[in-house]
Amino acid sequence: MSFYISGTGSSVPKKVITNFDLMNFLETDDEWISSRTGIRERRVLTDEKLLDLACEAAQNAIFDAHIKADEIDMIICSSLVGDYISPAMSCLIRDKIGSKSKFVFDINMACSGFIYAMDLASVYFDSGRVSKVLIICAESLSRLVDWQDRASCVLFGDGAGAVVLEKGNGLIAVCNKSQANAEILNVPGVRGNNPFSKADDYKSQLTMDGQEVFMFAVSSIIDEINSILENNALSSEDISLFILHQANIRIINTARKKLKQPEIKFPHNIEKYGNTSSASIPILLDELNKEGKLKLNDKLIFCAFGAGLTTGTCIIEWKKKK
Repeated sequence: MSFYISGTGSSVPKKVITNFDLMNFLETDDEWISSRTGIRERRVLTDEKLLDLACEAAQNAIFDAHIKADEIDMIICSSLVGDYISPAMSCLIRDKIGSKSKFVFDINMACSGFIYAMDLASVYFDSGRVSKVLIICAESLSRLVDWQDRASCVLFGDGAGAVVLEKGNGLIAVCNKSQANAEILNVPGVRGNNPFSKADDYKSQLTMDGQEVFMFAVSSIIDEINSILENNALSSEDISLFILHQANIRIINTARKKLKQPEIKFPHNIEKYGNTSSASIPILLDELNKEGKLKLNDKLIFCAFGAGLTTGTCIIEWKKKK
């Protein structure tokens, strides 16, 4: 016995940055951005802390699961960069929400972090060490992008999504893969002021080869979804919704067409939030849950791809009761 998703939650910053706002300091326009990415606006941290978003998303998921924070056995937080390099954000979340979890830790698997976190949680469920797990994906890409690079800064936004997992039979399969390729997508580490360092000067900002990422994403989605379906004696027709990482609407649409599935089975919210890295799937999942679009026993596929390069694919059966 592994787990099922018993609660979902999300939180985004209050500041909305539209494509028209970006035109004030970038040589770009709404049509150029939206036609290439599907993004119309994104949310960006201003006076909030990422920890605040993470805790609000966590509390919303706990409320939705009809449990209390002190019932949670483990907290996993996925994030590229928190308010601190140390301590881990999971430690701060535990105290702020009033949890007594013994197992808390952060992971950094970029945009695939949500799937990796569920895979890790499944091991603890299978070993009998936990009965309730809280996963939070909290991302602040606005801190990492180069706001003078119109090719990349227009893509990203900030936000947090969370789920509560409980003992049950909702997990059908999960598969994560990785390969070493830092060239096409990376964020260099913090340099500091080490007087002995001979490293070249650089900024800790995201760099990306958009075309290479696009090709990797589409091929990975198709290969990993077809593989996990075949390995579990399922077909695309058995899946109610394909909930993909919200990186680019063209990636989503290209994958959908290659899988020969209708638009209605590929929900998206990238137009509102941009790419929120590992938070994108749980934020979208929370919206679908709150809007009543997830039915009991629906089979869902989650699929993500990101820096590493990494991929994560998961099939779950929706077992949450209203």
